[in-house]
Amino acid sequence: MGTLWAWLAWLILQMVFNDLELGVLIVLATLLGWWAARVTTQHLGVADPGAIVWDEIVAFWLVLWILMPASFAMQVAAFALFRFWDAVKPPPVGWADSVFKGFGWRGAWGIYFDDFVAAFCTLLVLAVGVRVFA
Repeated sequence: MGTLWAWLAWLILQMVFNDLELGVLIVLATLLGWWAARVTTQHLGVADPGAIVWDEIVAFWLVLWILMPASFAMQVAAFALFRFWDAVKPPPVGWADSVFKGFGWRGAWGIYFDDFVAAFCTLLVLAVGVRVFA
């Protein structure tokens, strides 16, 4: 659900902010989310609670920031690919999901790291697909 919300929010955000401002928003959202993940995991006593979806929101914003402007079909492909990488966690996303487990700043970064790797994999597959099929 977080990825869908991210997509819908992005459509509004890109009407309000320019590319540089959107990039700054992604950086600030990452830093704020990293802090919030550290605090939340500490209070809940769970290393990677499923209730935290800000990580996938920020990672999908990164995908859209790099991808846009893009056709609706390309955005759907990006959404589907990102959800695949994030949910199934094939390598290297599975590795990224396991490398920073725990609490504190390191564990909070781990919550984000696998989503950023999923974003990278999404963009890589889209770039290869465009190159091969265009």
